[in-house]
Amino acid sequence: MGGTVSSLGLGRRGSAGFAIREPAWVRGTLTAIALVFLALFLLLPLILVFSEAFSRGLEVYLAAISEPAARHAIWLTLVAAAIAVPCNLIFGLAAAWAIAKFDFRGKQLVITLIDLPFAVSPVIAGLIYMLLFDRQGLLGAWLSQHDIQIMFALPGIVLATMFVTFPFIARELIPLMQEQGREQEEAAITLGASGWKMFRHVTLPSIKWGLLYGLILCNARAMGEFGAVSVVSGKIREQTSTLPLHIEILYNEYQFAAAFATASLLTLLALGTLVLKSLLEWRSAREHTLVEHGAPLTEFKKSSKGGVR
Repeated sequence: MGGTVSSLGLGRRGSAGFAIREPAWVRGTLTAIALVFLALFLLLPLILVFSEAFSRGLEVYLAAISEPAARHAIWLTLVAAAIAVPCNLIFGLAAAWAIAKFDFRGKQLVITLIDLPFAVSPVIAGLIYMLLFDRQGLLGAWLSQHDIQIMFALPGIVLATMFVTFPFIARELIPLMQEQGREQEEAAITLGASGWKMFRHVTLPSIKWGLLYGLILCNARAMGEFGAVSVVSGKIREQTSTLPLHIEILYNEYQFAAAFATASLLTLLALGTLVLKSLLEWRSAREHTLVEHGAPLTEFKKSSKGGVR
């Protein structure tokens, strides 16, 4: 009887394992479809961008990315990202901490509002800022009286960039902090740690890879933003044109080699983002067990041997 049961069990497991297996032609077809899709929509555009960028030689390429308008566009893009990304970092940490560590009314509403930029077109976001800060907008008269210019200037570009990028860091950190729970923080507080010391030695080691991942995605999105920035900037050459807007201006002027040369910079940014994303995912998977099971608290105890402040 035991042998019969065992054989039946093995038979069931074997049939179940066989049932989830797909025929070779199905696996091959699905793999081929995925590879063709990637080749047509990812690999081919990359090849075309770089081939067009260098179609007229290296000298033309270097001249295109070093002309005054291109240098100003690169500078403006870097400045906007340098302001928007740290602001989104502060907001993301605060929002993720509040949502993951506390229970309050309207919690789900806050999460919904964080996801709002994913649902609203960037162009609509730019129009909202125009309605608020333009000269004919809601606050336009007051801004004009105090000689404050937001639209068609750097502040408007920064605001539009922040709107479309602020969910990235928060959405990466919220599930990590919820998975982490509150036990380790409570244990650190019981040991006498201050809030800052608890954050550095308990919370931060558990979320550091997710935080870096969110920062990379936020930075790449900020530098490549087009829709909202095109509305609030006015596309004024060598004044309010960021790198994506500069590419559009060159393309509309039929300067195709210069346009693709400048576009190759954003392509390199995208490739670098993918490489960093893969490295962070690898490091996160490698250290996941250590970070999740007691490593932050152990590190905190070691650092607290001389006394907790």
